[in-house]
Amino acid sequence: LTGGEPLLRRDLTELVARIASIQAITDLALTTNGTHLAEHASRLRSAGLGRVTISLDTLRADRHHRLTRRDNHGTVLAGIDATLAAGFENTKINAVVMRGVNDDELVDLIRFGAEHRAEVRFIEYMDVGGATRWDPAVVVGAAEILERVGRELGHPEPAPSPPSAPARRFTTPDGHCFGIVASTSTPFCSSCDRSRLTADGLWYHCLYAAEGIDLGSVARRELPVDASVGVDPLVERIRSAWERRADQGAVDRLAMDNREPTPVRILRADPHREMHTRGG
Repeated sequence: LTGGEPLLRRDLTELVARIASIQAITDLALTTNGTHLAEHASRLRSAGLGRVTISLDTLRADRHHRLTRRDNHGTVLAGIDATLAAGFENTKINAVVMRGVNDDELVDLIRFGAEHRAEVRFIEYMDVGGATRWDPAVVVGAAEILERVGRELGHPEPAPSPPSAPARRFTTPDGHCFGIVASTSTPFCSSCDRSRLTADGLWYHCLYAAEGIDLGSVARRELPVDASVGVDPLVERIRSAWERRADQGAVDRLAMDNREPTPVRILRADPHREMHTRGG
């Protein structure tokens, strides 16, 4: 469950409980900016939420304000504390690394995560919709992140990672674990098994996809299952579209000679291209 900010949804606790009741779903997680996490963590855990990922790009309140235009850094930190108190495990902290902004906090973030029983994942700055100030010069790639961490904590060694996980995991000699999502410098489109359903029912196979597939209208029509073949129209639409999937947005972007952010005029014409509508 992602966003935008999923904790703004009024019936989120009920939604989590309904999803958690589906036995076929074995992993139910939520990604949040943490601003409302402290007040919801316990209820969400009781409703059946399994994991939480918190976006936290910096440990400094002044930098947080510059990045988010909000004076709520302490509230986010309180939300992280609340996940511990609620009993969540396998918590992740996502930090987008930007040169000249927060790239001097790599080791501090790793240590902060360890202190809060959370694993930090460093995400290369991506030129997705809405990143209108994206510049390749600001990207800190995976190789540089590893070199910088190794300089202070010792050479990081690869650690076991789930095959479909977007992050490659590493362990330092003193036992600190962290991950890197290197989709800008080293796209992993061929092994990506992720897709995203927007709040208004559009299904996107890729963060860079220009168009989504309308599942919402099919679900709302509640078309009957074809008794002769036992096919649910919604299930069939998902299955057939996924089998034809050929998206490789990050690979295509990497191959561009002139890699520029999506123009604002296009984002205004189609808000679905913005990351806040389809999540990450």
